[in-house]
Order: sequence, then structure tokens, then C-alpha cells
Amino acid sequence: MWHRYADAATLLGVLLLNAAALSAQETASDTLLTVNHYLDWERVGDPQISPDGSQIVYARSRVNQIEDRWDSELWLMNADGSKPRFLVKGSSPRWSSDGTRIAYLAEGEPKGTQIFVRWMDAEGATSQITRLTETPSNHRWSPDGRVLAFVMLVPEKETWSISMPPAPEGATWTEPPRMIDRIHYRLDRVGFSKPGNTHLFVVPADGGTARQITRGAWSVGARFSGMFFGSEIDWAPDGKTIVFDGVQGEGGVDRYAESYIYGVDVATGAVRQLVSTKGWWHVPRVSPDGRRVVFSGYQFTTQTYRAEDLYVVGIDGQGMAKISGELDRDPSNVTWAPDGRAVYFTAGDRGSANVYRTDLTGRVQPVTSGVHMLSLASVAQNGTAVGVRSSFQEPPDVVRVDLARGGVTRLTQVNGDVLGTKHLGQVEEIWYTSTGNTRVQGWIVKPPAFDRAREDPLVLDIHGGPHGMYHVGFDYGYQNYAANGYVVLYTNPRGSTGYGTAFGNAINNGYPSVDHEDLMAGVDSLVARGYVDADRLYVTGCSGGGVLSSWAIGHTDRFAAAAVRCPVTDWISFAGTTDVVQWGYHRFEGYFWDNPIKWLEHSPLMHVGKVQTPTLLMTGELDLRTPMSQTEEYYAALKVLGVPAVMLRFNGEYHGTGSKPSNFMRTQLYIMDWFRQHAKSKTTSRR
Repeated sequence: MWHRYADAATLLGVLLLNAAALSAQETASDTLLTVNHYLDWERVGDPQISPDGSQIVYARSRVNQIEDRWDSELWLMNADGSKPRFLVKGSSPRWSSDGTRIAYLAEGEPKGTQIFVRWMDAEGATSQITRLTETPSNHRWSPDGRVLAFVMLVPEKETWSISMPPAPEGATWTEPPRMIDRIHYRLDRVGFSKPGNTHLFVVPADGGTARQITRGAWSVGARFSGMFFGSEIDWAPDGKTIVFDGVQGEGGVDRYAESYIYGVDVATGAVRQLVSTKGWWHVPRVSPDGRRVVFSGYQFTTQTYRAEDLYVVGIDGQGMAKISGELDRDPSNVTWAPDGRAVYFTAGDRGSANVYRTDLTGRVQPVTSGVHMLSLASVAQNGTAVGVRSSFQEPPDVVRVDLARGGVTRLTQVNGDVLGTKHLGQVEEIWYTSTGNTRVQGWIVKPPAFDRAREDPLVLDIHGGPHGMYHVGFDYGYQNYAANGYVVLYTNPRGSTGYGTAFGNAINNGYPSVDHEDLMAGVDSLVARGYVDADRLYVTGCSGGGVLSSWAIGHTDRFAAAAVRCPVTDWISFAGTTDVVQWGYHRFEGYFWDNPIKWLEHSPLMHVGKVQTPTLLMTGELDLRTPMSQTEEYYAALKVLGVPAVMLRFNGEYHGTGSKPSNFMRTQLYIMDWFRQHAKSKTTSRR
């Protein structure tokens, strides 16, 4: 929220600090959001309301300053937000249907993540339910509360046996090679994937031996180009069937943008396919009466983006029908109304996210409105819902949502102690016109002591994806830039989600292209306002933002410096080295060995000869999504050309450079220091 300046002396202090920050390292402040405050930052998520609507359990994460990580705790409060208290260390809480227990994930024996159950009575007894050697995920209570279903990897043994002679006694032979026979064999933030398949299990809720339900050389869980987000599973009310997403059959985990909906008989393990139309179908949810299943997705397409729709199908696989009307936005957080007559969900639209309702005929209506990011995490039997909300100057907090009236009530304020004395930058929404008369939305974050008569440096920050959506939620990094005197511009160019299929698919078979034009038009619109310094324009971005920032400096010399983070610079080498191989090979029509023109034309590396901009390159050493080799190729070319360049290789980081608290702070400080070191001597006009 916006805090007024206490007095003229405070305002003068902020002005002086903003001016000084541009010529020196960041100075810790009690009134501005500097990086040191990140050590006290907290996160909330996954709120779950009890079946009777009386209590809410939620995950609350803090920075572990000793071990440089985020530690998750479960907290409990009344449904009106009163009496918040610590419950237990862990994550992913789920209420039993009678509200007497909570199942959650935490570290246990013999090692790693295990499922625990805590009784919610006065005694508060806690039991470790599983003792597994692999990691369980997506745990769900059976309707009668007797068992818990979950998904877990079933490892495969190596099948290639060779007649190696035995090693002599006491010998230390090299380990045998890692055998790989799948397209997708690595995953960012995981490393090499263990050979095997994920399957459904059930375990007694009072502890015992887990029983495997599904079997075979295929995996439970929808995968997009090998990326495993966990399987979405749900019980039928009679407790006899579990529905799930995934792909049965040969090579299922390696298929591109293909998954289906299934049901499995819990007693026998017999699997039946509920949706057989080829497509990307996932996130099934069974209706309260057990007759229907709602799910999201679309029929198969090779287009790089297609907004998802909502469908229902009978539990017997009959009567598949679309129920999202003409929404043309991606539904998320899908849940049935308690009476089964409607489905609630959230959707991102023009930088905001709100709750919607659709009946079974496809009549979609908004439930909430507002310039915010709002999720829908769970709904009680009385219709009370909970989620997480964030806005420009309000970090994510747990909220209660009135589904009947659309009201949203904040229940937590976990970062109020950090922000209470801070002067935040104001955020302004803008719309501007790009090529082809395209209207593009963006936002400007201004320094807390913004003076329209002063020319401040500008940071253009570009989102990744490329099919993603910058939004109106709180952003610590942007506010930190603003606290150091920078104007920040972030926009949703063509290719972004939240504006429909046609807008999002505008870069199909041509990425980067018109998205770059949209970004430059945004910079033009700010320069025309007269309060940014045209000699101190800077550009940064990670992943898809790394693609576009490295592309930008090969097509314009208007930026005084660039901070290119975790980029793709060579589409041909990327396709075979990323963890999302199928995605890499579907960037352009046809394979590069048949016709490499598009692959080369849209690779930033092929335009590096035009780069004059001092460039900082930043990538995680463990990055498997946009591998370090992509950064190395670009860095080497810049050095050969004599362009000022530095490469920072972040230790302990997979994709991105800020998952560890210390690395987030380093990212901010390195970028700002690089920008401070570089300003153009005169303006240029090449775009």
C-alpha cells in the first residue's frame, strides 16, 4: 500500500538517497525497500479452508539466513483471520473430509519428504504415515478419510546387461555409464531424472504399507515436453474411482503437448480412458454427485500457444462438452461449487486475475473484479472460499472470497512489519500502439521520490515464457530498482497470455519478431514523456526475457547497457541440450537440418555482430532449461568482437538466478551496479 511521507525532512532524505544511489553501491535504508530487507521477507501460499468453513491452514515460508533457503511452516487461523498461530513445519496441507485431520508433507524417516497426518483436536497428535524411499506428491484424502492417495516414482532397473568381468578385490573401477533411452531425461531443478514412471498409490491414513494402484511403462501425470508438474488426481465421492491426467502407451512422457483424462478402479487397478480425443487435457475434478468430471485443455495443435478451455465429461466417459463459452482465457484453480451446479475458476486477463463462474451450459460470469492477482485455493461446504491476493503495493496474502457477492477480505499481512516504514514506488498502467496498430499494455514503476521534471534512468524488464503474463502483483525487484532511482517499464508484448489466443500466438514460427517491436514501442512511449534519460536506457530479462534482451541489443544500440539473464541465443544448439527437448524442436516449422533459415534468423547469436551494448550475462551453473552453453556462446562472441562483457555463473542455481535468497540479492545488486557503470555519451536513433 502507499505510505505518505511523514514530514518534509523525510522527503528530503528520500530525495538525497535516490540521487546518491545512482553513483554508489546500494545503501541500506529504513525508509526504502533495499535488498537487505529481503532477509526478513515472508511468503504465503496454498491456503486450505476446513470443510465446515471455520478454520484455514496455510503455508508460510521464511528465509533461513543460515542455510540460504526458504523454510516452510504451516499456520492455522480462524476463517475471519483471527487467532493466527504456528501449527507445524511442513507444506501442502489438505483437510480430511470430516475436518478432523490435516495431511501434509515434511521431512521424515528414512529420508526425504514423507506424508504426515496431524489430528486437529486439543491433543494435536502427529503421525508419519509413509516411510518411502521416493518422494510422494499430490496427496489426496479418500472421501471416507480411511486412506490417502498420492503419486510417486516407480524406479526402473537397467535392462542392458553386458558380460563385464568382475573387478579384482579392492579395485576402484569407474562407475558404469548412465544409460538414457528417452528424449526427456533431465529436468530443471531436479537434474538427471531417475529411470522409471510415476504411478498412483494409496496408504492407510493411520499409517501402513503403501499399495500401488496403476502399473506399466507409462506415467500418471500430464507432462508438457517432459516437464512434470505433479499429477492432478481426484477421488469420486463413492471412493471407488480416482481420476487423473497422464498418457498411457509407448513414449507417453515424451509426447509433445499431449495428455488425457483417465479413471482407475481403486480395488482392481483397472484403468479406463475418459477422454480419448487427442489433445492437451489435464486437471480433472469430480463433481460432488460423482456423475461428471471437469477438466481443462484443448485439442492437439502444433501452434506455440492456445488458450485453454473448460470441459465436462461423464464419469463413464460420455458426453464431453465445452463449458467455458467464448472466454478465450486460460482457466486455473478449477473447483466445483458445493452444490455441483457450477464450476469456479480463475483466469488471467490483461495483467489481472479474478474468479469466474460457469454453469454447465457454458454461461461464464465474473465473480470478483479488481486490479489484482487473485487465486482460488479451496472452497468449504458453506461456499466460503480462500485464496491468495496481491496488488501493486501489497505482497501476496491469504484472503477470503465471498463467492455469492464477490467480496475479497484480506486475512494476513505477513510483510506488514517490513513494509510499514517503507516508501514504495507508485505504479501506473499504460497502453500504447505498436506496429500493425497493435495495442499493448504495460506498467511503469516510479521512484518513491519521483519528480517529473527530473530525467531518471529507465530499466526495461522483459518477461519469460515466452507465453507468460506480467501482472499487477507486487514485485520486490521492481520496487528495489525504484528505491534506487530507476523508472521500471514492464509490458506484455505479443506472445503474452491474458489477451487471447490470437495475441498469444502472434509469434508462432517467428520468435522473436513482433514482440521486440512491441517492447521498443513501449520504450518510445516513455521517452516521449520527457522524464526518462535517453542516455541511460537499460534492458534486462530472464529466460524468454533473456532471448528478447539479447535480441534487442542486436537490433538497436539505444540501450546504455544490458543484463541478459538465462537466455537462449542459438535455437539449433538449444533444441538438443535443453531439458524440454520437444519444446525446443517445435519452435519453428520443420527441422533445422531440412531448412535452418528460420532457426538461424531468429537466433540472437546470428545478430551478435551488430551488438555495441556493454552486456552482463547471468545464468545458473545448474540451468537445464536454458543451459549455460547458451550464455557461453554469446559471451565468447561478444569478447571476440571486443564488446564490453562480463559473465556471472551463479552457484547453486538452476533456471533463473534468484531461487536462493542470497542469489536474489546478488542479482539485484550486480544488475544495478552494471547499469551504474554505463551511460551513453550521446543518444542514438537505431531501433
